[in-house]
Amino acid sequence: MYLKCGSTNDAFDVFEKMPRRNLTSWDTMITGLARNGLGEDALDLFSQFKQAGLKPDAKMFLGVFYSCGVVGDINEGMLHFLLMSSDYGIIPSMEHYVGVVDMLGSTGNLDEALEFIEKMPFEASADVWETLMNLCRAHGHLELGDRCAELVKQLDPSRLNEQSKAGLIPLKDSDLKKNEKKKLASRSPLEVSSRVNEYRAGDTSHPENDRIYALLRRLKEHMKEAGYVPETRFCLHDIDQESKEEALLAHSERLALANGLLTSPARGQIRIIKNLRVCGDCHAAFKILSKIVGREIIMRDAKRFHHFNEGLCSCRDFW
Repeated sequence: MYLKCGSTNDAFDVFEKMPRRNLTSWDTMITGLARNGLGEDALDLFSQFKQAGLKPDAKMFLGVFYSCGVVGDINEGMLHFLLMSSDYGIIPSMEHYVGVVDMLGSTGNLDEALEFIEKMPFEASADVWETLMNLCRAHGHLELGDRCAELVKQLDPSRLNEQSKAGLIPLKDSDLKKNEKKKLASRSPLEVSSRVNEYRAGDTSHPENDRIYALLRRLKEHMKEAGYVPETRFCLHDIDQESKEEALLAHSERLALANGLLTSPARGQIRIIKNLRVCGDCHAAFKILSKIVGREIIMRDAKRFHHFNEGLCSCRDFW
């Protein structure tokens, strides 16, 4: 529960105080840390697990591969893949091959991922090719992505929706509300004083609206002094440069952050949940803001957790 909320320190406290730990306890911590962007901590914990004389099961290696992908260490990831069978007698399943492909592809090693698939001891499943397809499109390798799409179509045509066929990264049905055909408005709920406040991009309905926007404008000046340059390419409206900067200022996550700064205790953590993927400009802004205001900002977007602290993000600018 703590890990799903981004409270890694609280999760560690509970884990350390457990009178007994089983494989599920260790696996939950390793995978949860990695999904919070703390891949190095996850791999350190896996090392402690082995030093304690314990043997990992097949499920734990999925978390290890994900951790290696987070830190970008594919050499260590491939070493663990080999040790699965040689040291622990675990025969890699299709799920493990998907995990390795995801690890290789998420770090941009798409050719290596393709070579890995071609050397599999059995025919790759639709899951494997679909994973590589989405990663290729995320990294702009459209030709290879289309080749993967053809293979997915041959193996399981139901996997391809209209977005996949058009060469786009598919959106899962679960990501949309039932019967909702228009694009989701960008929203960020923020919990303040036991209440959940919801913000939409450009929202001006909040009772503290004037204070929120005034704070954002003041912070923008401090950010520019610290080297921030607005990435107006993330504003898709056909307006002038100054208006684009103003539109970026009104993104839902920034409204949520401003109200959090106004209503939460000094130096306290701020937690934000966003229903879409955070844009590149807001990501850059949050890194700088975390240093300016001296706060840790924890944001969960549609892709992953982002822990902003002292001008850095746990995702290492890859999400």
